[in-house]
Amino acid sequence: DSVSYKRDVEGLCHMYRTNLYKNVRYLDYPSNTQKCVLPCTALSVVKILETCPGCYDKSKPIGKHMEGRIVTVINRSEIVGRPLAAMLANDGADVYSVDINSIYLFRHGRLSKVEDESVESLVRKSNIVVTGVPTKSYRLPTEWIQPNTTVVNVASFRNVDEESLLKIEGVTYIPMVGKVTVAMLERNLLRLYYNFHHPSCRMLGMREQNNAVGEVYRDDGKEKNVEMRRANNALQVYTAFIATAILVAVLAKK
Repeated sequence: DSVSYKRDVEGLCHMYRTNLYKNVRYLDYPSNTQKCVLPCTALSVVKILETCPGCYDKSKPIGKHMEGRIVTVINRSEIVGRPLAAMLANDGADVYSVDINSIYLFRHGRLSKVEDESVESLVRKSNIVVTGVPTKSYRLPTEWIQPNTTVVNVASFRNVDEESLLKIEGVTYIPMVGKVTVAMLERNLLRLYYNFHHPSCRMLGMREQNNAVGEVYRDDGKEKNVEMRRANNALQVYTAFIATAILVAVLAKK
């Protein structure tokens, strides 16, 4: 969190992560002109799935594009697995997040622990399977994969045997996401530029700052006027008192 949200091209600072898990998509509600920045690798998977057949239904309203889809994500890191699960759940999917010793369900902004399912049972009923296990030895058994499933490998190692996987009818397999991740990094960079660093944003910021300074000056002027009035009133009382005293002294001599 040492990086400002105005410069966080990875989208992993506290503000962006909090907004993601609360499904807050804009920074400037209710104007809704500044979209939040999203984690690059997770976002790359979403963009890939948007192009795969049967994953996203753009005819449905925002938040329901993946309604009715079941996704299993085998990874729950803070960089990839967890934000990806939240993003897909925000789009309407039921997402099972699998880690070494636990399984959680992301659904409609809620997180619940799953006790009565195994990784095999989840993969067998999933429309989409995302693997992100960072070890060379891990292999997802291809016999768990059902026909017409979309499989995305996010890890630097191949978590599934490609040859046997592609023998399954209708399977869509994405073996790597690195180049799309770089594109999403550039996308986030442009978003930050137009949100905070474009000349029009700077002019607006300067105008708002000047308005704020003007308010301070006006408030300060009001306080000074009040103080001047108080001083004038005190001076008038003092002058009246002295004039009365002098008049009394003169009348007493007569």
